[in-house]
Amino acid sequence: MTTEPRTFPPRPLSAVKAVYARQAGCPSSFALAVADFEPGEEGVEFETADTSTVPGWSAAEVSELHEAFGSGVREELEELATLEPGTTVAVAVVLRSIKVHEVDSHPLAFHRAGRLAVRNALAEAYGPPPRPRRERP
Repeated sequence: MTTEPRTFPPRPLSAVKAVYARQAGCPSSFALAVADFEPGEEGVEFETADTSTVPGWSAAEVSELHEAFGSGVREELEELATLEPGTTVAVAVVLRSIKVHEVDSHPLAFHRAGRLAVRNALAEAYGPPPRPRRERP
């Protein structure tokens, strides 16, 4: 029995939402991002749609958030333990939009949102990861 090699993503995944929020005290973090994961060339391509701007934030500040999100996406795909051996990553990620909090949004929050976006895309593509079984005493 032969199995087809698996690629990520297996099909276009549109409007994958990632929210990273940690607001249990100071410092707090907030990032909301929406991205598309589309089949592409082997590896990871990342781009930002023209619509991904933030009123009141400079282009340099927004660019830093975009870059942090892309870095998080790449790291998560490189470290991904949930993909089966032999899975090929061939994805074009398009960051469609972001939302920020005027105080609590920063590059690290968007980096973590990028990692979370990959996990959400994997769950959408293949279903939720298996939960480890807890042994009962």
